[in-house]
Order: sequence, then structure tokens, then C-alpha cells
Amino acid sequence: MTEISAAMVKQLREKTGAGIMDCKEALSECDSDTDKA
Repeated sequence: MTEISAAMVKQLREKTGAGIMDCKEALSECDSDTDKA
């Protein structure tokens, strides 16, 4: 499993406006690829 950093979650939240847990879940499902998430 790939490490998901707070910065990655923050970047995805800024792009999408989604919640923290939603972003973490999406990142874990997409192997930490913020574009796919």
C-alpha cells in the first residue's frame, strides 16, 4: 500500500472540495494518483 501524505489529501481537497476521508479513500483506491482520484 502506498503512503498517502497530508499534502496529497490537501491537494485533492482543493481540486474537488471533497471531505478528508473521501479524499483518503479515493487516493488509496487509485494508488495515490491525484489525477485518477
